[in-house]
Amino acid sequence: MTDTITPSPVPVDLPEAAPDAAVAEPRALTPHVAISRVVILVNTLSGSVGPRAVAEVEAIMADYPCAAEIVELVGATMDAQIDQALASNPDVLFVLAGDGTARAAASRAGPKGPLVAPLPGGTMNMLPRALYGTGDWKLALREALENGSPQCVSGGMVEGQSFYCAGIFGSPALWAPAREAMRTGKLSLAWTYGRRALKRAFSGKIRVELDGGKVRRSEALALISPMISRAMDEPVGLEAAAMDPADAAQVFRLAANALFSDWRQDPSVVTRPARKIRIRARSRIPAVLDGEPTLLHHDTMVTFIPKAWQALAPDPRPQGEAV
Repeated sequence: MTDTITPSPVPVDLPEAAPDAAVAEPRALTPHVAISRVVILVNTLSGSVGPRAVAEVEAIMADYPCAAEIVELVGATMDAQIDQALASNPDVLFVLAGDGTARAAASRAGPKGPLVAPLPGGTMNMLPRALYGTGDWKLALREALENGSPQCVSGGMVEGQSFYCAGIFGSPALWAPAREAMRTGKLSLAWTYGRRALKRAFSGKIRVELDGGKVRRSEALALISPMISRAMDEPVGLEAAAMDPADAAQVFRLAANALFSDWRQDPSVVTRPARKIRIRARSRIPAVLDGEPTLLHHDTMVTFIPKAWQALAPDPRPQGEAV
């Protein structure tokens, strides 16, 4: 009988287990306010947002140690979605949408609601630029998360509509769409808007009363919030700037001053703070509220709101792109 010899196993050098991949440390949240949960409303159809915004927001929020709920806004249910987001009591409500949606969310939140951070997702982005100094919503989102602190925002109210940067009243408000089309390089559209504005310009003046004072007839009135006013250090009212150019030449001079210097130095401009402003005209008054055009009643009242809502923004706010 032959013995069977079992060969000894040959030792094999196995490769060492690869070390765990390095896990990136989360980026630090702002030390100025506690943030554990945020809601981010995203309107992918808005001017500068785009269809990939939800995924881009998710990627950014993955860098921070807080819970984030991202809600894609739908036109028919947008108001209900804003109300639902506020009712969930987040530490911060971010709004990546147009100027009108940002204003709606801020006004609904009010001074006792959660902090609101309106990111630049619209066309003019007046409010986000004033708060964050940039038109890039990704930079604004990170700036708010890393350096933001509660900032009280004041503004104005007219016919149930709020504005927190500036309101322009009178026929020059009709130039706003032309100016924006020019800024974005849409020259043909700018020409169309410009011709439309020229037909209505200088057709009638508005009558303005500041805090019940003397009535002043003016071509236009700008009401500027303390947040962006260079003339006021404290929120004692809206900076009321009555503009009274006599003809087209003075309009272009005023526009040049607005672009290249302080337009308050133009001789056709008179400014002072005011808390209640009555505006009257023979017909409905064209206006632009934080970049959004509207038509108001021929006799209307603008009221200053010293504490409208709380923003999450750096303090001091960065001096970035011009508003």
